[in-house]
Amino acid sequence: MKKLLITLFILIFILLTSCQSGFVGENGQLSVKGTQLVNEKGEDVMLRGMSFGWHNWWPRFYNESTVKWLKDDWNVNVVRAVMGVTEHSDSAYFQNPELTLDKIEAVVEGAIKNDIYVIIDWHSHHIFTEEAAEFFEMMAKKYGKYPNVIYEIYNEPVEDSWTELKEYSTAVISAIRKHDPDNIILVGNPHWDQDIHIVADDPIEGFDNIMYTLHFYAGTHKKWLRERGDYALGKGIPIFVSECAGMGADGDGPIDEDEFDAWINWMEENKISWITWSIADKNETCSVLYPSAADDGNWEDEDLKESGKLIRSKLRIYNKK
Repeated sequence: MKKLLITLFILIFILLTSCQSGFVGENGQLSVKGTQLVNEKGEDVMLRGMSFGWHNWWPRFYNESTVKWLKDDWNVNVVRAVMGVTEHSDSAYFQNPELTLDKIEAVVEGAIKNDIYVIIDWHSHHIFTEEAAEFFEMMAKKYGKYPNVIYEIYNEPVEDSWTELKEYSTAVISAIRKHDPDNIILVGNPHWDQDIHIVADDPIEGFDNIMYTLHFYAGTHKKWLRERGDYALGKGIPIFVSECAGMGADGDGPIDEDEFDAWINWMEENKISWITWSIADKNETCSVLYPSAADDGNWEDEDLKESGKLIRSKLRIYNKK
Protein backbone atom coordinates (compact mmCIF):
# COMPACT_ATOMS: atom_id res chain seq x y z
CA MET A 1 0.00 0.00 0.00
CA LYS A 2 2.81 2.38 0.88
CA LYS A 3 4.50 1.82 -2.49
CA LEU A 4 1.18 2.34 -4.24
CA LEU A 5 0.63 5.65 -2.45
CA ILE A 6 4.14 6.83 -3.30
CA THR A 7 3.64 5.89 -6.94
CA LEU A 8 0.29 7.68 -7.00
CA PHE A 9 1.85 10.79 -5.44
CA ILE A 10 4.62 10.80 -8.05
CA LEU A 11 2.11 10.46 -10.89
CA ILE A 12 0.00 13.31 -9.51
CA PHE A 13 3.11 15.49 -9.13
CA ILE A 14 4.17 14.79 -12.72
CA LEU A 15 0.67 15.56 -13.97
CA LEU A 16 0.46 18.85 -12.07
CA THR A 17 3.94 19.86 -13.19
CA SER A 18 3.18 19.13 -16.84
CA CYS A 19 0.00 21.19 -16.62
CA GLN A 20 1.72 24.30 -15.30
CA SER A 21 1.01 27.13 -17.66
CA GLY A 22 3.44 29.51 -19.26
CA PHE A 23 3.25 33.28 -19.50
CA VAL A 24 0.06 33.43 -21.57
CA GLY A 25 -1.47 30.71 -19.43
CA GLU A 26 -0.77 32.80 -16.37
CA ASN A 27 -1.98 36.12 -17.80
CA GLY A 28 -4.52 35.20 -20.47
CA GLN A 29 -6.43 37.81 -22.42
CA LEU A 30 -4.70 41.18 -22.34
CA SER A 31 -6.54 44.48 -22.37
CA VAL A 32 -5.85 48.18 -21.91
CA LYS A 33 -6.87 49.98 -18.73
CA GLY A 34 -6.07 53.68 -18.86
CA THR A 35 -2.47 53.82 -20.05
CA GLN A 36 -1.65 50.35 -18.76
CA LEU A 37 -1.57 46.90 -20.32
CA VAL A 38 -3.30 44.48 -17.94
CA ASN A 39 -3.93 40.75 -17.80
CA GLU A 40 -7.27 38.95 -17.58
CA LYS A 41 -7.34 39.57 -13.80
CA GLY A 42 -6.90 43.32 -14.33
CA GLU A 43 -3.32 43.24 -13.01
CA ASP A 44 -0.58 45.34 -14.61
CA VAL A 45 1.60 43.32 -16.97
CA MET A 46 4.70 44.10 -19.01
CA LEU A 47 5.86 42.32 -22.13
CA ARG A 48 9.60 42.23 -22.79
CA GLY A 49 11.12 40.45 -25.73
CA MET A 50 12.81 40.34 -29.10
CA SER A 51 11.88 41.36 -32.60
CA PHE A 52 12.90 39.16 -35.49
CA GLY A 53 14.53 40.95 -38.42
CA TRP A 54 12.68 41.39 -41.73
CA HIS A 55 11.31 37.97 -42.74
CA ASN A 56 12.35 38.48 -46.35
CA TRP A 57 16.02 39.02 -45.49
CA TRP A 58 16.47 36.69 -42.51
CA PRO A 59 13.92 33.92 -43.09
CA ARG A 60 16.23 31.26 -41.66
CA PHE A 61 15.40 32.29 -38.09
CA TYR A 62 11.63 32.13 -38.65
CA ASN A 63 10.87 28.81 -36.99
CA GLU A 64 9.43 27.37 -33.81
CA SER A 65 12.83 26.26 -32.51
CA THR A 66 14.16 29.83 -32.48
CA VAL A 67 11.03 31.00 -30.67
CA LYS A 68 11.51 28.27 -28.08
CA TRP A 69 15.19 29.17 -27.61
CA LEU A 70 14.33 32.83 -27.09
CA LYS A 71 11.76 31.84 -24.48
CA ASP A 72 13.91 29.28 -22.68
CA ASP A 73 17.34 30.93 -22.87
CA TRP A 74 16.67 34.67 -23.31
CA ASN A 75 13.52 34.51 -21.16
CA VAL A 76 11.35 36.55 -23.53
CA ASN A 77 7.61 36.59 -22.96
CA VAL A 78 6.87 38.08 -26.40
CA VAL A 79 8.35 37.92 -29.89
CA ARG A 80 7.66 40.11 -32.91
CA ALA A 81 7.22 38.55 -36.35
CA VAL A 82 8.34 41.22 -38.83
CA MET A 83 6.61 40.91 -42.19
CA GLY A 84 8.40 42.81 -44.93
CA VAL A 85 5.54 44.11 -47.05
CA THR A 86 7.13 45.26 -50.29
CA GLU A 87 10.42 47.06 -49.73
CA HIS A 88 13.54 46.03 -51.64
CA SER A 89 12.95 42.30 -51.95
CA ASP A 90 11.36 39.70 -54.21
CA SER A 91 10.57 37.67 -51.07
CA ALA A 92 8.37 40.35 -49.48
CA TYR A 93 4.63 39.88 -48.96
CA PHE A 94 3.48 41.60 -52.14
CA GLN A 95 5.98 39.68 -54.25
CA ASN A 96 5.70 36.26 -52.58
CA PRO A 97 2.70 35.97 -50.25
CA GLU A 98 2.92 32.18 -49.91
CA LEU A 99 6.51 32.25 -48.63
CA THR A 100 5.70 35.22 -46.42
CA LEU A 101 2.74 33.60 -44.72
CA ASP A 102 4.72 30.40 -44.20
CA LYS A 103 7.44 32.31 -42.32
CA ILE A 104 5.18 34.59 -40.30
CA GLU A 105 2.84 31.80 -39.29
CA ALA A 106 5.76 29.62 -38.19
CA VAL A 107 6.66 32.25 -35.59
CA VAL A 108 3.05 32.90 -34.58
CA GLU A 109 2.34 29.21 -34.11
CA GLY A 110 5.68 28.73 -32.37
CA ALA A 111 4.72 31.43 -29.88
CA ILE A 112 1.31 29.88 -29.30
CA LYS A 113 2.91 26.47 -28.75
CA ASN A 114 5.42 27.97 -26.29
CA ASP A 115 2.74 29.96 -24.46
CA ILE A 116 4.16 33.44 -25.04
CA TYR A 117 2.73 36.48 -26.80
CA VAL A 118 3.48 37.35 -30.42
CA ILE A 119 3.16 40.52 -32.47
CA ILE A 120 2.22 40.26 -36.13
CA ASP A 121 3.98 43.31 -37.56
CA TRP A 122 3.03 44.90 -40.91
CA HIS A 123 6.58 46.13 -41.50
CA SER A 124 6.14 48.94 -43.97
CA HIS A 125 7.00 52.62 -44.30
CA HIS A 126 4.09 53.43 -46.63
CA ILE A 127 0.30 53.22 -46.52
CA PHE A 128 -1.43 50.30 -48.26
CA THR A 129 -4.87 50.44 -46.71
CA GLU A 130 -6.77 47.87 -48.76
CA GLU A 131 -3.96 45.31 -48.65
CA ALA A 132 -3.33 45.76 -44.93
CA ALA A 133 -7.02 45.46 -44.07
CA GLU A 134 -7.28 42.26 -46.11
CA PHE A 135 -4.16 40.78 -44.49
CA PHE A 136 -5.16 41.56 -40.92
CA GLU A 137 -8.69 40.34 -41.47
CA MET A 138 -7.15 37.05 -42.61
CA MET A 139 -4.92 36.93 -39.52
CA ALA A 140 -7.83 37.77 -37.22
CA LYS A 141 -9.94 34.98 -38.71
CA LYS A 142 -7.14 32.47 -38.19
CA TYR A 143 -5.61 33.59 -34.90
CA GLY A 144 -8.12 35.89 -33.23
CA LYS A 145 -9.23 33.12 -30.86
CA TYR A 146 -5.75 32.98 -29.33
CA PRO A 147 -4.99 35.51 -26.55
CA ASN A 148 -1.31 35.26 -27.59
CA VAL A 149 -1.74 37.46 -30.68
CA ILE A 150 -1.13 41.21 -30.95
CA TYR A 151 -1.52 43.12 -34.23
CA GLU A 152 0.92 45.90 -35.18
CA ILE A 153 -0.83 47.45 -38.13
CA TYR A 154 1.88 49.82 -39.41
CA ASN A 155 5.50 49.58 -38.35
CA GLU A 156 6.99 53.02 -38.95
CA PRO A 157 5.19 55.70 -40.94
CA VAL A 158 7.68 58.14 -42.43
CA GLU A 159 5.92 60.83 -44.47
CA ASP A 160 2.25 60.21 -43.66
CA SER A 161 0.37 62.77 -41.59
CA TRP A 162 -1.52 61.80 -38.46
CA THR A 163 -4.77 62.62 -40.29
CA GLU A 164 -3.87 60.07 -42.98
CA LEU A 165 -2.78 57.54 -40.39
CA LYS A 166 -5.99 57.87 -38.41
CA GLU A 167 -8.01 57.11 -41.53
CA TYR A 168 -5.78 54.14 -42.38
CA SER A 169 -5.79 52.81 -38.81
CA THR A 170 -9.56 53.08 -38.49
CA ALA A 171 -10.02 50.98 -41.64
CA VAL A 172 -7.56 48.28 -40.55
CA ILE A 173 -8.78 48.15 -36.94
CA SER A 174 -12.36 47.78 -38.21
CA ALA A 175 -11.27 44.83 -40.39
CA ILE A 176 -9.66 43.11 -37.41
CA ARG A 177 -12.57 43.75 -35.07
CA LYS A 178 -14.97 41.93 -37.42
CA HIS A 179 -13.39 38.70 -36.25
CA ASP A 180 -11.37 39.55 -33.14
CA PRO A 181 -13.07 41.87 -30.66
CA ASP A 182 -10.45 41.65 -27.93
CA ASN A 183 -6.77 41.28 -28.83
CA ILE A 184 -4.44 44.25 -28.57
CA ILE A 185 -3.83 46.40 -31.65
CA LEU A 186 -0.72 48.60 -31.94
CA VAL A 187 -1.00 51.82 -33.96
CA GLY A 188 1.95 53.69 -35.48
CA ASN A 189 2.40 57.45 -35.70
CA PRO A 190 4.33 59.92 -37.89
CA HIS A 191 8.07 60.17 -38.33
CA TRP A 192 9.20 56.68 -37.38
CA ASP A 193 6.81 56.43 -34.40
CA GLN A 194 8.20 59.48 -32.64
CA ASP A 195 5.28 61.91 -32.92
CA ILE A 196 3.44 60.40 -29.98
CA HIS A 197 2.72 63.92 -28.71
CA ILE A 198 0.58 64.56 -31.79
CA VAL A 199 -1.41 61.41 -31.07
CA ALA A 200 -1.95 62.63 -27.51
CA ASP A 201 -3.83 65.69 -28.76
CA ASP A 202 -6.01 63.77 -31.24
CA PRO A 203 -6.33 60.04 -30.42
CA ILE A 204 -8.40 57.51 -32.32
CA GLU A 205 -11.86 57.07 -30.83
CA GLY A 206 -14.42 54.30 -30.89
CA PHE A 207 -12.20 51.26 -30.25
CA ASP A 208 -11.02 49.42 -27.17
CA ASN A 209 -7.68 47.75 -26.53
CA ILE A 210 -5.52 49.82 -28.83
CA MET A 211 -2.08 51.17 -27.91
CA TYR A 212 0.29 53.51 -29.71
CA THR A 213 3.85 52.60 -30.60
CA LEU A 214 6.96 54.56 -29.74
CA HIS A 215 10.30 53.53 -31.28
CA PHE A 216 13.71 54.68 -30.09
CA TYR A 217 17.40 54.08 -30.76
CA ALA A 218 19.20 55.33 -27.71
CA GLY A 219 22.24 56.72 -29.52
CA THR A 220 19.96 59.17 -31.38
CA HIS A 221 16.73 59.53 -29.40
CA LYS A 222 17.24 60.90 -25.95
CA LYS A 223 15.43 62.80 -23.23
CA TRP A 224 13.37 64.87 -25.66
CA LEU A 225 11.58 61.76 -26.92
CA ARG A 226 10.95 60.48 -23.40
CA GLU A 227 9.41 63.87 -22.64
CA ARG A 228 7.05 63.36 -25.59
CA GLY A 229 6.19 60.02 -24.07
CA ASP A 230 5.55 61.65 -20.69
CA TYR A 231 3.24 64.14 -22.35
CA ALA A 232 1.28 61.36 -24.04
CA LEU A 233 1.00 59.34 -20.82
CA GLY A 234 -0.22 62.44 -19.05
CA LYS A 235 -2.98 62.74 -21.64
CA GLY A 236 -4.01 59.12 -21.07
CA ILE A 237 -2.34 57.60 -24.14
CA PRO A 238 -1.25 53.94 -23.72
CA ILE A 239 2.27 53.40 -25.14
CA PHE A 240 3.95 50.22 -26.34
CA VAL A 241 7.63 50.29 -27.38
CA SER A 242 7.53 47.67 -30.12
CA GLU A 243 11.05 48.41 -31.40
CA CYS A 244 14.14 49.80 -29.70
CA ALA A 245 17.89 49.39 -29.39
CA GLY A 246 20.93 51.03 -27.85
CA MET A 247 22.83 52.43 -30.82
CA GLY A 248 22.09 55.16 -33.38
CA ALA A 249 18.94 55.29 -35.49
CA ASP A 250 20.81 53.81 -38.46
CA GLY A 251 21.22 50.62 -36.42
CA ASP A 252 24.97 50.90 -36.37
CA GLY A 253 27.80 52.44 -34.37
CA PRO A 254 28.55 52.14 -30.66
CA ILE A 255 25.96 51.29 -28.03
CA ASP A 256 25.14 54.19 -25.73
CA GLU A 257 24.65 52.09 -22.59
CA ASP A 258 23.96 55.05 -20.29
CA GLU A 259 21.19 56.34 -22.52
CA PHE A 260 19.83 52.85 -23.11
CA ASP A 261 19.66 52.32 -19.36
CA ALA A 262 17.85 55.64 -19.02
CA TRP A 263 15.27 54.42 -21.51
CA ILE A 264 14.87 51.06 -19.79
CA ASN A 265 14.43 52.78 -16.42
CA TRP A 266 11.79 55.05 -17.97
CA MET A 267 9.89 52.11 -19.47
CA GLU A 268 10.08 50.11 -16.26
CA GLU A 269 8.93 53.03 -14.12
CA ASN A 270 5.96 53.59 -16.41
CA LYS A 271 5.28 49.86 -16.91
CA ILE A 272 5.66 50.19 -20.67
CA SER A 273 6.27 46.98 -22.60
CA TRP A 274 9.40 46.89 -24.76
CA ILE A 275 10.85 44.81 -27.58
CA THR A 276 14.40 45.05 -28.92
CA TRP A 277 15.60 44.92 -32.53
CA SER A 278 16.62 42.34 -33.91
CA ILE A 279 17.18 38.62 -34.51
CA ALA A 280 19.35 38.90 -37.61
CA ASP A 281 22.98 38.48 -38.64
CA LYS A 282 23.46 41.60 -40.74
CA ASN A 283 26.80 43.38 -40.42
CA GLU A 284 25.49 46.09 -38.12
CA THR A 285 25.36 46.70 -34.39
CA CYS A 286 21.64 46.19 -33.89
CA SER A 287 21.55 42.73 -35.49
CA VAL A 288 22.29 40.67 -32.41
CA LEU A 289 23.79 37.59 -34.12
CA TYR A 290 26.89 36.72 -36.09
CA PRO A 291 26.50 34.59 -39.26
CA SER A 292 27.79 31.62 -37.23
CA ALA A 293 24.49 31.52 -35.30
CA ALA A 294 22.40 28.45 -36.05
CA ASP A 295 19.01 28.80 -37.73
CA ASP A 296 17.15 27.26 -34.81
CA GLY A 297 18.60 28.87 -31.67
CA ASN A 298 21.04 26.97 -29.43
CA TRP A 299 23.45 29.90 -29.76
CA GLU A 300 26.78 30.01 -27.99
CA ASP A 301 28.28 33.21 -26.56
CA GLU A 302 30.55 33.53 -29.59
CA ASP A 303 27.46 33.67 -31.83
CA LEU A 304 26.21 36.80 -30.03
CA LYS A 305 27.34 40.32 -30.82
CA GLU A 306 27.79 42.85 -28.03
CA SER A 307 24.18 43.94 -28.51
CA GLY A 308 23.00 40.34 -28.28
CA LYS A 309 24.83 39.69 -25.02
CA LEU A 310 23.58 42.96 -23.57
CA ILE A 311 19.92 42.39 -24.46
CA ARG A 312 19.96 38.75 -23.40
CA SER A 313 21.32 39.81 -20.02
CA LYS A 314 18.70 42.53 -19.55
CA LEU A 315 15.82 40.27 -20.56
CA ARG A 316 16.95 37.61 -18.11
CA ILE A 317 17.14 40.25 -15.37
CA TYR A 318 13.87 42.07 -16.01
CA ASN A 319 11.86 38.97 -16.83
CA LYS A 320 13.34 37.33 -13.72
CA LYS A 321 15.28 34.44 -15.23
